[in-house]
Amino acid sequence: MKNAQSILILFVILFPWLGAIIIVAFRQNKEKGQHWLASAISLLTALAAWLLLFFNNTLIISIPLGGIFGNIEFVSDGLAILLVIIATSIGSLAILFSTSYMKGESQLSRYYSLILLFIGSMTGLVLSSNIFYLFVFWEMTAFCSYALISFYNDDPKAVRGGMKAFIITQLGGIGLLIGIMMIYADINTLSIPEILQSAATLPTLTLQIAGFGFLVAAAAKSAQVPLHTWLPDAMEAPTPISALIHAATMVNAGVYLLVRFYPTFKAVPGWNMTIIIIACLTSLLAAIMASVAFDLKRVLAYSTISQLGYMVYAIGVGGLFSSQFHLLSHAIFKTLLFLSAGAIIHSLGTRDMRLMGGLNKKMPFIRNVFIIGSLSLSGIPFLSGFWSKESVLEHGLEHGPLWAYTIMLITAGLTAYYTIRCVWMVFFGESRSHMQPHKISSMMKTTLTPLALGSLTTWLLAGPLSKFLQSSMPFHHFHTYSFWEPFLSVLTNPYTYLTLAVIVVAIFGFFRVKKMKGLIHEVRGIIGFAEKGLGFDELNKVFVTPTLWLAEGLRYTQTGILNWNIFGILLGLLFLISAVLLGGI
Repeated sequence: MKNAQSILILFVILFPWLGAIIIVAFRQNKEKGQHWLASAISLLTALAAWLLLFFNNTLIISIPLGGIFGNIEFVSDGLAILLVIIATSIGSLAILFSTSYMKGESQLSRYYSLILLFIGSMTGLVLSSNIFYLFVFWEMTAFCSYALISFYNDDPKAVRGGMKAFIITQLGGIGLLIGIMMIYADINTLSIPEILQSAATLPTLTLQIAGFGFLVAAAAKSAQVPLHTWLPDAMEAPTPISALIHAATMVNAGVYLLVRFYPTFKAVPGWNMTIIIIACLTSLLAAIMASVAFDLKRVLAYSTISQLGYMVYAIGVGGLFSSQFHLLSHAIFKTLLFLSAGAIIHSLGTRDMRLMGGLNKKMPFIRNVFIIGSLSLSGIPFLSGFWSKESVLEHGLEHGPLWAYTIMLITAGLTAYYTIRCVWMVFFGESRSHMQPHKISSMMKTTLTPLALGSLTTWLLAGPLSKFLQSSMPFHHFHTYSFWEPFLSVLTNPYTYLTLAVIVVAIFGFFRVKKMKGLIHEVRGIIGFAEKGLGFDELNKVFVTPTLWLAEGLRYTQTGILNWNIFGILLGLLFLISAVLLGGI
């Protein structure tokens, strides 16, 4: 049984990479073959991930490399398997959706190979039990994200978006690397279980530097203020990529990192409070920006940032289960919303909601599934988003500061406001353009249907998920629930009805604000400031612009003369060998 489990763990990492190589080698003029080959590879990978649920023991695979590289280690605990199933399942649905969305596009081999490389990298990241190789996979996901965001490489906005994402997430990579080096210098191990076990023996200064370094890494990867600005600009990628990377997989890596190492850093002075402050600012400000945006994908991007803030907030107040419960439900309903938006954009040829309207009767299937996703996002009973968001708020009220709970409660209202605004502008009212949507393909409908069902039903997994996490993660002390316990807790908590009252007020407020043109005119300056990103883009230029200047300068080192390039490679190799030898001495 252990051999079968080991094979499955290696399969979900290596098979997508093998598939990426096969796709690249596949004949470029066989478009249909490329679509179905990528689909088959992704579905087999997802199947292998689901099969891991049938093994009730936590297995650690160790592949010795020796020397400074240590052992490549993979662990199949509950947290890792949850993220692997999400990454592979959403990845396969995104690829299936792409068979229609990307029909007729050139460079399909590059598109599918990068997606498969990304899926393998993401599964490797969450399965890694060696912190050095977690960092390697972390950087691989950053590269894949950059390449996929810039897929339309003849579009300057797409290229800028990819570069921005790469640079900002690399700031996080630096924080992660500093934390890893600090920990390794003190306890001389890269094994994550050993690090969790030895946390109490680490010096306070090491824990502080490493803890805040990891927090920077998580903030960059999971788009938390002030390192969030790359995610809205990443919407220049094909919409299935937005659904895969920026709703269900890579942006969850930062949340995963904080949960994985929570037992190590929870006692660091100021660490939890810093997390809470960042999460509250992120959720509130992103919701405000979503409330004024007119680009359909950017509304969903800001919404993703805000919901990631809920997950990070839950971690800050110690609600690890609530964080992962909301991560699961968000992955499903936000992928549903992104792919539904992709179907709309593919049909109309625009992302501007001001040119939409009146799609209610023209696209009934998309209307239905988009509304299901929107209701779940808004926290309307009794969809999955309602239960997971209330779980986060309930834990925050009990274990966090009242001011933070108040901010998150206001954000819940804003979430309902921008969601009903989005639904109304896209589907209802009079059509604001002469564009006529074309028929949605059966494959798009096939892909969206399980996501819609998941948005209605994944809340039923709360109890089993809590037991699954607790049984395989001894250092994290997850609270376990019976099947009905989490739902009875929500329904019997009076503050649940306060949240629902705020949501109802926000929805009615949307229809009132539409009629208050005088008020809108008075606050036009504030609205314009929010439309421009509340000034965070200017702040991020402090990091992005110098990096681009440096890269431009380094271009001159690429002479195009083979002899000089070989000399540079040999010089770099000599430097690395010298560093290794000196380290060994």
